[in-house]
Amino acid sequence: MRARSTTVQGDPKNLDKGIRYVSDRVLPAVMGMDGFIGLSMLADRHTGRCIITSAWEDTAALHRSATEVKAMRARAADILGGPATVDAWTIDVLHRLHPTRPGACTRVTWMRNRPQHLDGMIDAFGMSIVPRLADLPGFCAVSMLTNHDDGRSTAAVTYDTRDAMQASLDQVTELRRDFTRAVGAEVVEVATYDLVVAQLRVPETV
Repeated sequence: MRARSTTVQGDPKNLDKGIRYVSDRVLPAVMGMDGFIGLSMLADRHTGRCIITSAWEDTAALHRSATEVKAMRARAADILGGPATVDAWTIDVLHRLHPTRPGACTRVTWMRNRPQHLDGMIDAFGMSIVPRLADLPGFCAVSMLTNHDDGRSTAAVTYDTRDAMQASLDQVTELRRDFTRAVGAEVVEVATYDLVVAQLRVPETV
């Protein structure tokens, strides 16, 4: 399974308008495309930063959607009021305890490792980290997306509420520290977002 993420550093005052565009225009459009299996939008209401991620059955489906998605991406960036950057990923880990509800929040961790170490890192994440995350109060879902060419990865953990996400901070920080040390990964950034659009049919891998 593959994913394409568009990160827009937008203007906070334009967020609601951008969310409506993604929900009302982008989502219906991509749902009709062959091989589409999900779309989410994360938003930081303080900074205006948004991450819109579409999921596809395979590389061919990802490529088939590129032309139509490009026009929608440009329009979303224009509405949100900031530049857009695009990344392609492989969906290597996905575990969902239950569907998300309004008020869900996500903590995203970006990491870097040597490409040849990614397979071992993915296995370790799925076997040792996912079960421990799933035991946290308010846990909803976790995913790991990777770029096998350059060794980058991103892990997103979604909680039912912001309070639940905040309550997990100390435990998750310790898990992250121990995990990255064990697999030789470097943490590039950690950020939290509201999950404002979630239409996900991505099959579980764990």
